[in-house]
Amino acid sequence: MTDGYAAQPLRVVLTAWVAGVMGGLLALGGVSLAWLGGSWYYLLAGVGLLLVGVLIRRRQRAALWLYAVLLLASLAWTVFEVRFDWWQLAPRIDLWCLLGLWLFLPFINRHIGPQPYWRDGATGLLGLGLLLGASMAGYSLTQDYHRLDGTFDSARLAGGNPAAQAGRSASEWSAYGGSDRGDRYATADLISPENVGQLKKAWEFHTGDLPGEGDPGELTNQVTPLKVGDNLFICTPHSIAIAVDADTGEERWRFDPAINRQAEYYQHMTCRGLAYHDAAVYTEPAKPVMAAQAREPSIVPSDTRQRTPVASAQAVERCTQRLFLPTNDATLYALDLHDGQPCEDFGKGGMVDLKVALGDDALGVYLPTSPPVVTEKLVIVGGSVTDNGAVDSPGGVIRAYDVRTGELVWNFDPGRPDATEPLPAGETYVRSTPNSWTIATADETLGLVYIPTGNQTPDQWAVPRTPEAERFTAALVALDLASGQVRWEFRTVHHDLWDRDLPSQPTLVDIDGPQGTVPAIIQPTKRGDLYVLDRRTGEPIVPVSEQPVPQGTVEGDFTAPTQPASALSYAPEQALRERDMWGGTPFDQLMCRIQFRQLRYEGDFTPPSEQGSLIYPGNVGVFNWPSVAVDPVRQMLFGAPNYLAFVSRLVKREEVPEDARMGGGEQGLQPNLGAPYMVSLEPFLSVLGLPCQSPPWGYVTAVDLRSMEKVWQHKNGTSRDSAPLGIPFSVGVPALGGPLITAGGVGFLSGTLDYYLRAYDLRTGEELWKDRLPAGGQATPISYVSEKTGKQYVVVMAGGHGSFGTRIGDSLVAWTLDVDAAP
Repeated sequence: MTDGYAAQPLRVVLTAWVAGVMGGLLALGGVSLAWLGGSWYYLLAGVGLLLVGVLIRRRQRAALWLYAVLLLASLAWTVFEVRFDWWQLAPRIDLWCLLGLWLFLPFINRHIGPQPYWRDGATGLLGLGLLLGASMAGYSLTQDYHRLDGTFDSARLAGGNPAAQAGRSASEWSAYGGSDRGDRYATADLISPENVGQLKKAWEFHTGDLPGEGDPGELTNQVTPLKVGDNLFICTPHSIAIAVDADTGEERWRFDPAINRQAEYYQHMTCRGLAYHDAAVYTEPAKPVMAAQAREPSIVPSDTRQRTPVASAQAVERCTQRLFLPTNDATLYALDLHDGQPCEDFGKGGMVDLKVALGDDALGVYLPTSPPVVTEKLVIVGGSVTDNGAVDSPGGVIRAYDVRTGELVWNFDPGRPDATEPLPAGETYVRSTPNSWTIATADETLGLVYIPTGNQTPDQWAVPRTPEAERFTAALVALDLASGQVRWEFRTVHHDLWDRDLPSQPTLVDIDGPQGTVPAIIQPTKRGDLYVLDRRTGEPIVPVSEQPVPQGTVEGDFTAPTQPASALSYAPEQALRERDMWGGTPFDQLMCRIQFRQLRYEGDFTPPSEQGSLIYPGNVGVFNWPSVAVDPVRQMLFGAPNYLAFVSRLVKREEVPEDARMGGGEQGLQPNLGAPYMVSLEPFLSVLGLPCQSPPWGYVTAVDLRSMEKVWQHKNGTSRDSAPLGIPFSVGVPALGGPLITAGGVGFLSGTLDYYLRAYDLRTGEELWKDRLPAGGQATPISYVSEKTGKQYVVVMAGGHGSFGTRIGDSLVAWTLDVDAAP
C-alpha cells in the first residue's frame, strides 16, 4: 500500500475534513469569545483540532498524539469548570470522545501513518483518554450537586395542630386555593405514600373549548376547579363556565357568556377559576364534624360556619349558592350554582361591567384573568392590564361589589388610595396605575383583604411613575374590608424595572414560634423570596434586609440603590458565570458563552439596557401564579421553584420600522406606545432552542415553617416532551402549575414541561407515582373525598399553555385509588 494521498480511503479523507471544519468553527468562535474577555479554551482547542485535521490528511501519526493531548486537556478543563456535574460535563466532552473513539478504531487508525497502530504510544494515550472520559461520565451519573436531602421526621408528620383544619371538609374545594386561606391543602387523607401507586384514571372530561381564529398566542388552561356538593365547576380560556359530576365526569350544565371579540386580545386569554359564595355559610356557628362524617352524602362545612345541607336546586332559594365568573371581555357574572344561569338580582341581568370608568380602550386590555375574592358581603375583583402595551393604559383599580346586588361598595385606586368611596358616574380611575392580576386572599376575622400588586405599565421603562405608583408597585397591600382603605403595605421591589410584580396568591397560616402562635401571611415572589409577615401589621416574621444592587440604566430613568431580600429565599445562590453556559454540544455552548459575554450582566437586578441585559431570574420568575402549598397542621410548605434567564433589550422607537411585527404574549418586541423605548423580551436560548444556562431549571422543595429551614429540594421533571425523539432525561424542567398538599402526606404537581401528574412523598420529596397527561398540565390539581362513594379523587385540568410551549388540549382528568377507599 502506498503512503500517497490517492491511496487514502475516503473515510480518512472525510475524517480529516470533519476535524478541520470542527476546529475551524471552534477557532473562529473562540476568537470572538476571547476578544470579549471569555475563556481561551475554545480558540486553543479549535486551532489544535484544525491542526489534527491537517496532520490526518497528511497521514502523519502526530495527528493521534496531538488529538490524545487535546482530549486529555479537554477532560481536565471540564473537571476544573464543572467538577462531575453530568449535565454540564457531557456536552463538553461528548464530541471529543466520539471523534476520539472513531480515531481509535482500527479501520481508521491504521491508515493514519505507516506504523503498526497496535504498537503505537499515540493509540495507547488516546485509549487512556477515552477510558478516562468514560469513567468521568460514569462517575458523574452518581453525583448530584443540586440536591438537598432531608426528611421530615415521623413526629412532625404525626403531630401538628389538628385545630388548623377544624371545620374544613374533605369533600369540598370551595375556593381557588382550597380554602379562604389560599393554602392549596386538602384535608382528604385516604391517599397515602403507601397506596398512591395504585392511583388509576377514573374519568376524563373534554370541555370542547380549543383555540380559534383571532386568539392570542398565550391561550392557556390554568383553571383550578371548585368542588361543591356533588359537582366540579370550571371555566375555560374563552370564559365558559361548566359544571361536571365529581364522580363520573358527566357534564351537568354550561354557561357561555359569548365574550365580545370586537377587540384584539393582544396578550392573554385564560380563566384561572371561579369564586363561590354560599349565603347559608353565614347563618349559624359550626358544629364539630367528625372525620367519618366527611364521607356522608351531605355537604360538610368548609370553614368555621355550618353549611345548610342542600340536596337539590329545588331545596334552596335560587342563587343562595352562586358562582362568580370573570370573563376576558371584562365582565363579572353571578351564576346560580345549580343551573349555571345568571342571578338576575346581581348587577344588570346577572353581570357587572368591569370596564366602567376605565376608559374607552379597556376592552382587550383590561383582563380579569383570576377569580375574585368572596367574603360574607363582598366580591372583590382586580384585573390584568396588558404588559408593555402603552404608557397610557387603564388603571389597576381594585373594586368591591355587594355579593348579592352587584352594587359598588368601595374602590381602591392606586392613584388615589385614600378616595375609596364609589367613583361618581362619569369619572375615570387614574390611568396607568399598578394592577393586581393574580389571586388575592382575605382574612375576615381581621377584616382585611391582601392584594398582591404588579407594575404600572410599561415594565422596563419607569418614567414617569408617581409616588403613589412607586408605593404600590410589586407590593402586598392590606385593605380594610369594610372601607377599602390601606391598613398596611409591604414593598418587595423598589422602582421595578424587571417585571417583578407579585404573581402568587398569598397564603394565610398560623405559625408556632418561640413567642407563641403568630398569624402569618406568606408571599412568594418572582425573585424567589418568600416573605413571611405578620398579617395583622405587615411586619416581617422572617428577617428582611436591603441589599446593594447594580446601578445605571438608560438616560432619563434611574435604579434604586438597594432591593429588599428575605432570609427565606429561593433566589439563585450565586450569579451566572460563563462556565454556567450550556448546550447540547461544544458548539452551541460556545455560542451561548459569546451571547453571555455580549450582554450586560452584573448579577440580580441588572438594569435593562440598549446593549441587552441578562435578567436572572427571568420574568417568569422563581415563583409565579401557581404560588405554594402549605400544610397548616404540620406547618410545612411545598413548592416548585423555577430558574430560567431572560434577555431584556431596550430599543429606541425611531430605530424600529413602522411595519415591524410586535410580539404577542410576554415575548418578542413590545410596543410601549408613548415611551421613547420599546422593549424586546426573549428567553435566553441557544441557536438550538435550548436554555443557555445549565440545568436543572425546575425543582420541588419543602420548608419547615417552624424553623424556616429548607428540608429537601430535588430536580423535577424530564425532557420527554421537549427533547428530540422524546428522550426522557431526568434533567429538572420548569413547571408552571400549582402544587397540592394533602393530609395523607402526599404532594401533587402537574405543571412541568413534560406531560405528567406526579405524586411526591412529603417526608423526603421522593417521586412516588406519575401518570401521563393528554396535554400540558399548567394548572393546579385539587383533591376531595366523594360524598357518594367515599373515594378520594385527584383532579387536574390538562389543557396546555400557549407561551409556555406545551400542547393545547381540553381535558379535565380525575384519578382515584384502584381499590375501595378504606375508612
